[in-house]
Amino acid sequence: MPVLRLDEVHAGMAEVVGGKAANLGELIEAGFRVPPGFVITTEVYGEVCQVDDLLDDLPGSAGHIRERICGTPLPAELVSAITGAHAELGSGPVAVRSSATAEDLPHASFAGQQDTFLNVVGTEELLSAVRRCWASSWSDRAVSYRAANGVEHASVRLAVVVQRMVDAHAAGVLFTANPVTGDRSECVIDANTGLGESVVSGSVTPDHFVVSGSRVTTRLGDKPTSVRPAEGGGVRTVGQDSEVASVSEEQARELAELGRAVAEHYGAPQDVEWAIGADGVWLTQSRPITTLFPLPTQVEEGLRLYFSVNVAQGVYRPLTPMGAATTGLLATGVLRELGLRAPGGRPRPLRTVDGWLFLDITGTTRNRIGRAVLPRMLAAAEARSGRVYESLLEDPRFAPDRGVPWRVLGALARFLARNRLPLALAAVLRDPARAREEAFRRVDQLRADLAAPEPRTARERLDAARDALLRVTAPRMAWVAPRMMPILLLGRLLPTLVRASESEIHAALSGIPHNITTEMDLELWALAQHTGPDVGDLATRYRDRALPAEVLFGLDDFLARHGHRTATEIDVGVPRWSEDPAPVLAAVQSYARTGGAGHDAAQRYRRSADEAEVVVSEIVSRLPNRLHARVAEFLLDRVRGLAGMRELPKYCAILGIASAREHLRAIGEELHAQRAVLDPDDVFFLDYEELSKTVDGADQRDLIAERRATHERELRRKHLPRLLLSDGTEPETTMTQAVSEKSLRGTSASAGTVTGVARVIRDPAGAHLDVGEVLVAPSTDPGWTPLFLSAAGLVMEMGGPNSHGATVARECGIPAVVGVPDATARITDGQTITVHGATGTVDL
Repeated sequence: MPVLRLDEVHAGMAEVVGGKAANLGELIEAGFRVPPGFVITTEVYGEVCQVDDLLDDLPGSAGHIRERICGTPLPAELVSAITGAHAELGSGPVAVRSSATAEDLPHASFAGQQDTFLNVVGTEELLSAVRRCWASSWSDRAVSYRAANGVEHASVRLAVVVQRMVDAHAAGVLFTANPVTGDRSECVIDANTGLGESVVSGSVTPDHFVVSGSRVTTRLGDKPTSVRPAEGGGVRTVGQDSEVASVSEEQARELAELGRAVAEHYGAPQDVEWAIGADGVWLTQSRPITTLFPLPTQVEEGLRLYFSVNVAQGVYRPLTPMGAATTGLLATGVLRELGLRAPGGRPRPLRTVDGWLFLDITGTTRNRIGRAVLPRMLAAAEARSGRVYESLLEDPRFAPDRGVPWRVLGALARFLARNRLPLALAAVLRDPARAREEAFRRVDQLRADLAAPEPRTARERLDAARDALLRVTAPRMAWVAPRMMPILLLGRLLPTLVRASESEIHAALSGIPHNITTEMDLELWALAQHTGPDVGDLATRYRDRALPAEVLFGLDDFLARHGHRTATEIDVGVPRWSEDPAPVLAAVQSYARTGGAGHDAAQRYRRSADEAEVVVSEIVSRLPNRLHARVAEFLLDRVRGLAGMRELPKYCAILGIASAREHLRAIGEELHAQRAVLDPDDVFFLDYEELSKTVDGADQRDLIAERRATHERELRRKHLPRLLLSDGTEPETTMTQAVSEKSLRGTSASAGTVTGVARVIRDPAGAHLDVGEVLVAPSTDPGWTPLFLSAAGLVMEMGGPNSHGATVARECGIPAVVGVPDATARITDGQTITVHGATGTVDL
């Protein structure tokens, strides 16, 4: 049947009627008021519009496709079916609307990508509108949108929805959650008089209503015109008094109530289109709001505050389910080793949603210690997060408890006593060389323990993966981390303690020794200089073993010692360099080119260290008090001698994660051979308990497919909140940000000023950076650092002065500004920018 009545459509028919039609049919079935109509199914589109021969030439052939569709006569039986269905509607004015099979996807709404024709009058105009609606599937904007969202052109079919026109007094759009702040408790309405075309097309600034409970906040828009049905068909634009509200507050409350009912029906926030006619409110469409960030599952009651672990770790992409489970398991082990409770098999504050990790930090706002300490800790790790957190402390919903926080003080005292941290810190400060020696000895022992004989069965491997994290890695992390963190905090206090500016301290902490990641990068640089700039295709020659022996064995040795690393390395589901050495080989090739051009990263590092010594001497020499000068010299020496070890706790974690990955990969291969999973990597889309059931014979393939789809959707997400409230609000969106078209402001991370060409890179794999270019990135982890040796400067959206990127930038002696909101969007690739590392600004 080529034509279906709209009230006969159900959700399961999406493949033959498209997203919008299926949605409208479901709304009718659920009892919502939807204008009556009919649907011309997608099979008819494919039969009438034969365009497959032109698809290979897209986007250039889009115009030819539209011409063919509009010029193809409709079959007589289809014309008869359409006119008959139109007669059942009363043969009056109708709206002709597109309904594509690719609409309302979890990651892309396709809103407005195909055309709608309003107030279509007469049979001939209706038939013409149907063909033009089909043709709009090949508009330039629709073709581009599909390409940008990874939707195959050949997979899309388009049905046409024909509905009776509503002669609307007012119409518009309703969001059942605030699309700007993310607040799920607010409904946001944009409205104008007449048809909704003026609102959805953006031709006027509509009236704006925010409904929170029974409270309505109104902001009248500049809406000098309204779209109305024209006599004889089509629409016309008429003038109106923009000072008169398009809907009343009572109508806004009614619309909000309707929107909440629709959202409850779908179980998710909705983007609803509506119209108010003489006979009441009509729903004309509903689709999910695809831009809202998913919310962690709330355990405690009341409003909660979450901090992004991804932001703290410089990971700007979702973790695989096994990656999130591994992080939780490792954190559990560390907390237990430190004597902190971790009930339920994971740290109590850890929350996971669709691969994004958050910490519930609500409790820190309830006592004076947390309110005083956490902003400074956040500022050191991720500068913008510290400012956002401080802005929340004035919110009465996070008012602190009265009285002395004895519970917090008691827990802190027990923690310090159990781990003997005051004595340990004193020992570290007294003899930093011995502390370094002991720390690296424990890292070597960790390597040896993880290299134990491999188990044989999948069950044994699963136990070995857990043991690698809980029993082998966690104890080393629990020993190293508490001894390193006070040094980092001491580094943050240096400007006050030694009476120096931030820029002087940044300079004094340049060229820091004993950083295991920086040493790795310099080692790779040295290897590249032996390779030479004319090596050709290094990846192919390495694969074919067609390189000079010195280079070949050098690469083998590097990968043997550092192959457990990669970008996004905290995710056990991500391949290591040992599995895919392409990023390492690309870095070597880039280093060889830049070294051949006269740039010497190793020399720049040594120069930074020499300059730091000069700055330290200047700081100490100008202090008038001899005792103060000796204390300052002692503190600067200790921070320089120990700060490079900041990487060791995470380095231990990555060793453990890489070991667990080896076991999990072997399990995946075994399950794949047994046809229990479709792909060996499917194991990374389960957690440990789910994988255990799979090893025992459970069929988890449907769950894996669902998890993969979620992961693919979240990989497309372009925005990650630093802090998130449990009602969906992103606090950063409510802060007033002083922005300029020519200057961006962030946080100083490494002193110096440089002007260069911006290279915006969102993924380091295979990325190339020429000497003199400024690296602009969302965030960085150690997998990014090979790029630092070529960079002239660094700009990051995330991060703070103690973040990985900031530390390595100082060690490499390059100016850096971190915590710059939307840097990768506001800075254009190839644009000339000036990075002022000392002031934390970037001039465009």
